[in-house]
Amino acid sequence: MKLTFPVLTLCKGGAQRVLAEIANRMTRRGHQVIVLMPEAGAIEYPVESEIRRLKRPHIIEEDYPTADVIVSNYFTTVAAAQAASERGKGKHVRYSLCFEPPVLPENSKSYSSYLETSRLIVVSQWQSDLMQLLYGINSLVVPPGVDDIFANRNGRVSKSHLTISAILRRPEGFALHRGQEYLIAELDRILSLRADVQVHYITPPFEYASSPTLQRMSGTGRYRFFAPADDVELAACYNLADVFVTPSTYESFCMPGLEAMRAGAALVAIYCGGNMDYCRPNTNCVLSYRHERRLGDDILLLLDDSAMRARIAAQGERDAREWTWERSADLFEAALHSLEGAAARI
Repeated sequence: MKLTFPVLTLCKGGAQRVLAEIANRMTRRGHQVIVLMPEAGAIEYPVESEIRRLKRPHIIEEDYPTADVIVSNYFTTVAAAQAASERGKGKHVRYSLCFEPPVLPENSKSYSSYLETSRLIVVSQWQSDLMQLLYGINSLVVPPGVDDIFANRNGRVSKSHLTISAILRRPEGFALHRGQEYLIAELDRILSLRADVQVHYITPPFEYASSPTLQRMSGTGRYRFFAPADDVELAACYNLADVFVTPSTYESFCMPGLEAMRAGAALVAIYCGGNMDYCRPNTNCVLSYRHERRLGDDILLLLDDSAMRARIAAQGERDAREWTWERSADLFEAALHSLEGAAARI
């Protein structure tokens, strides 16, 4: 099968990781995969597929080669993909890695972009239900996976302190839905109560280097900041965490929580919609709701109860092992064949 993926950037981030992983696995399975990218698009994940760089800042219909399927993603990739499809350059399937309108500018454009094609793949059952409710589209679910590199290295037993870790993105950028101000306030409260606790913040290198806010926080010495350059370093960061926290109130999936579970951290998660595909409250995580204002108390619950923390972490690690990228690739291939068959019946 010939597949074209229009991709704006492969910088550090959950959606970009999914695109790189799926494209790579389709290539390994013998599909001919072309990744179309603007000339300035960052590549921070390994890519095994053919990359065609364009000498312009955006992708237009004329850039598309003839293929069997065009797989758009972010809303700004949809219009040109649909135009290329209408010119016979491949069936247009959208792999929506987030539902953009509630959290991005130009929400009228992102909202209407879902009207371009009914061939839709999403990353969680929650997002699929949303597509049915808002658009009447029956989408197929292809969730992300977790690489074995994030395995538990069993290094926590020798530590003399407890560590709370969280991803902290650049506040000057796209971060409103991530609940970061609330997270920082709650973790500061815990630090004021507990001398045996450390707080670790994990930030993509470029975002840390370009954020005066994060650098000021780091300069206080109150927290440890990590800017992992690759998955080896990121896995090491997860392995330092006794408790990992995901504070987002809105995500179509929320990958860091699942990765941290795989690495053996006990997860405290705020309900964000998409994380309910893998979160089982009081079984493999402690689940908080933002309106309850009890995130700090839920973290303290795990810090103070070592037996509960160990039980939650162990179950989370077992559950996370089921979320593999090979499973994701199997589901993606099946979704493409299913959508192709549906199109033939119309």
